[in-house]
Amino acid sequence: MDLDEQLLHAEDAMEKAVNYLKSELKGVRTGRASTALVEYIKVDYYGSSTDLRQLALINTPDASTIAIKPFDTGSTQAIIKGIQTSGLGLNPINDGKMIRLSVPPLTGDRRKQLMATVKQMGEQAKVAVRNARRDANKHIDQIGKDKNSGVSEDEVKQTHDEVQELLKKYEGQIDKAIDLKTKEIQEV
Repeated sequence: MDLDEQLLHAEDAMEKAVNYLKSELKGVRTGRASTALVEYIKVDYYGSSTDLRQLALINTPDASTIAIKPFDTGSTQAIIKGIQTSGLGLNPINDGKMIRLSVPPLTGDRRKQLMATVKQMGEQAKVAVRNARRDANKHIDQIGKDKNSGVSEDEVKQTHDEVQELLKKYEGQIDKAIDLKTKEIQEV
């Protein structure tokens, strides 16, 4: 691998870490109903763990309700069990054809817990981004030490600087995502 490939590899790893964080943040409960809250709940469907979004139509008829209409009515009890074991603290109501989830407003303590969780998720994403930087710098140094590579010390230093700029860019994106989610949680 040459220096440009290492730079691209580092950027790809950092971007994946940020995208993963953003997808995880969608599942963090706020005061209003969102389909993203339940889409990835795992349901034991005939012996295999399946995402809820693959088993049912999910929508939000109003700001405090999530409606789940199973494609197969035989999966209703499995969906209810999956929701109850998900840790969201939502109580499913089954009317035979549809499952309704009422999303209650968050208490002050629960808001603080969620903000701490979101902050922790952000720190984990930053660790992943920093690990990508560390790995890239290690490979760049190996390329620089290889006498047959034809890479100068200046090129190695410049590539290290570019990796550091990538780190700053993606850490900024992580901070922005965490700030947005924290504000969303704080809204009453």
